[in-house]
Amino acid sequence: MRSIWNGAISFGLVSIPIKLVNATESRSVSFRQVHVEDGGRIRYRKVCELDGEEVAPAEIGKAYEDADGTMIPIADEDLAALPLPTAKTIEIVAFVPAGGIDPLQMDAAYYLSANGVPAAKPYTLLREALKRSDRVAVAKYALRGRERLGMLRVVDDVIAMHGLLWPDEIRAPEGVAPETPVTVRDAELDLADALMATLGEVDIDTLHDDYREAVEEMIAAKAAGGEGVAPPEPGEEDGGGQVIDLMAALEKSVREAKETRGETAKVTDITSRRPAKKTAAKKTAPAKKTTTKKTTAAKTTATKKTTAAKKTPTKKATPKKRTA
Repeated sequence: MRSIWNGAISFGLVSIPIKLVNATESRSVSFRQVHVEDGGRIRYRKVCELDGEEVAPAEIGKAYEDADGTMIPIADEDLAALPLPTAKTIEIVAFVPAGGIDPLQMDAAYYLSANGVPAAKPYTLLREALKRSDRVAVAKYALRGRERLGMLRVVDDVIAMHGLLWPDEIRAPEGVAPETPVTVRDAELDLADALMATLGEVDIDTLHDDYREAVEEMIAAKAAGGEGVAPPEPGEEDGGGQVIDLMAALEKSVREAKETRGETAKVTDITSRRPAKKTAAKKTAPAKKTTTKKTTAAKTTATKKTTAAKKTPTKKATPKKRTA
């Protein structure tokens, strides 16, 4: 791999000559801009806005635009004269637990290669020290005209460096979280846990870019004189990503995940089970009230009849005793 930077790792008083190489590469399909009418390439030209003339790369310099629009010329000599201790050095400033680095700070990734035979011993020493300590190194370095922050860690038998954003380059997540108060039920969390457990782990190496493959297939079809790839049939679930029934969506997701993995275990229908108790309670309640009313009415009628029956004999018996 071609190196993009040569320098050294400063590890206390130990200096390790290294080469910096890119650890990643873009595999995305790139397109050119063309004139739709005749297919001609569209190219950009750098033109001076004062005289309208195209400017050659050798005639282009740097300038800083002030708040009032004034351009302040900056020459390469001005930048070279600035004190930059890390211009050719990756200066390790601390060793911290890997969990202490916020993933939001992660930027580009590089491999650090030992530059020459004498660098092999100190390079291996730093690598093994990082392995045994289970820590990562935080370092400062300069690349492409600016000082940067980096994190060194071990990948297999190589020291890798991740560029880090400076802490003040990370935005606070203000106004991002939902502002509407939402209550999540235990049943919904249970299904979410079941879905996570069903999906389980994945071998990252088995994942691939489906969209890129579809683009390449479409390009190959067009290059062969075809019409490209037919668009997929719209599915029944195309609803703009709007979830109407969260519980039903979670249950269906768990079922589909199990089917994908060849499992036949049934998913507990929490949706139909828990609300059923509430519904039954509501339907039973009126029935009890009706029965109570009927029973009370029956008791009242019986009481009235009994009372009337008792009163009638008493009135008839009194005259008989007086006659005697």
